[in-house]
Amino acid sequence: MVATAPDVDVLIVGAGISGIGMAAHMEMKSPQHSYAIVEQRENIGGTWDLFRYPGIRSDSDMHTLGFDFEPWRHEKSIADGPSILEYLNTIADERGIREHIRFGHKVLSADFREDEARWHVEFELADGSRTSLTANFLYLGSGYYDYDDPYDAGFDFSEFDGDVIHPQFWPENLDYAGKRIVVIGSGATAVTIVPSVAEKAAHVTMLQRTPTWMFSRPAKDWIANTLRKILPDNLAYRITRYKNIKMQDYAFKMAREKPEKVKDTLYKKIEKALGKDYDKASFTPPYDPWDQRLCLVPDDDLFNAMRSGKASIATDHIEAFEAGGVRLKSGELLEADIIVTATGLKLAVAGKIAISQNGKPVEFNQRFYYKGCMFSNLPNLAVVFGYLNASWTLRADINSDYICRLLNHMRATGNNIATPVLTPEAEAKLEEDDIFDFSSGYIQRGKDIMPKNAVNYPWRLNQEYVVDRKILRDDPIEDGLLSFSMAGAGADTETDQLEAAE
Repeated sequence: MVATAPDVDVLIVGAGISGIGMAAHMEMKSPQHSYAIVEQRENIGGTWDLFRYPGIRSDSDMHTLGFDFEPWRHEKSIADGPSILEYLNTIADERGIREHIRFGHKVLSADFREDEARWHVEFELADGSRTSLTANFLYLGSGYYDYDDPYDAGFDFSEFDGDVIHPQFWPENLDYAGKRIVVIGSGATAVTIVPSVAEKAAHVTMLQRTPTWMFSRPAKDWIANTLRKILPDNLAYRITRYKNIKMQDYAFKMAREKPEKVKDTLYKKIEKALGKDYDKASFTPPYDPWDQRLCLVPDDDLFNAMRSGKASIATDHIEAFEAGGVRLKSGELLEADIIVTATGLKLAVAGKIAISQNGKPVEFNQRFYYKGCMFSNLPNLAVVFGYLNASWTLRADINSDYICRLLNHMRATGNNIATPVLTPEAEAKLEEDDIFDFSSGYIQRGKDIMPKNAVNYPWRLNQEYVVDRKILRDDPIEDGLLSFSMAGAGADTETDQLEAAE
């Protein structure tokens, strides 16, 4: 048995939505466990603190991007970045979470030593010095993309004489008033930036190689706002959340089962916003809706900017960047003073932390997901990778709840190691599935580093929230696959542990 306790029971990496959510769940459901949150940046918020580009907002409604335990009370369901940060900061302050956060801690490595039942975690501090601590359980709320190094599309800007900006590192005081701007990309970031900068810019062109399916909806949810006037906040929030979860699920399944019908619906909304003479080709991708995430256009803001003449869409390939703008394959020159490269993110696994087990590096692409939150044969580690077809926080909530149940079970049974066991014989029988049935560029580029996915539960990262929620909430912790043991006790069952204790 190890002689001393670890520094904390649970170390949470990241003070964004996933990390703050896990801490809140622990405060409510596992208060007997100690925890700390380590955050590389100097503020909480994760993505919502990092991204500062104009118009930064959610592309999911806040009744599902918000937590299950904290009602969203703002009038707008599609919220801007500052409102989301306010929401997270309020939770951190009101629930006593902030005092557990250690800012300026970049996690470099984490090694799980089974003879001690603890993670040895090394950090780099803001001044370049290093420190370390130990934890029994590691919970990674570090997001899904590389915070330091965005995707490089390989463009040569040497001849361009203007400013080139990546949205991930938007300059704080960039003056774009009266400037001609070309935004390269057609995803959520581009669709957000274009109408926002169009208010001050001379003109904004969204240059896309491939169109994206877009859908418009009001930024305000009138049902949610009406319910909040007549019902207690918690009840109104639960009803709205239930409604929106069902709508998300229905819309996704309808797109997969009846894509032509969904296309017609999307076209009608765009035609209503742009008029009958709109360029349909610019809004017709070569794939079906929800083969990639749909781009939200709240309150028709992008379409309104186009109708006003302040913004436009160009669909073409880039020939070269030259003084004064972007030369297209068609020969057209898009004049530009500023080019914004909204060309996507770069996926990262486990926050780029060097994870090891008994000193041996862990290769996540050789491990299977377990119930969408742990990994085969890797003890005491959980992670959050949100839904591609729904709000990120839906997975963060159910994973947090499940891990709290697991922690409580471990404590109640006198165990300090929990391992999803997948034997070589059982693994040989698994049928692998595409971990992400999405054609998005950032997804396809990062598949080689992602963990494995089986066709059948529990060895998969599922994309059906309603199913996942029921399984993680109702299925017993002891499922015959999750092995429990006590470091140094030489026992792996509850009975053995009790006999050893006697």
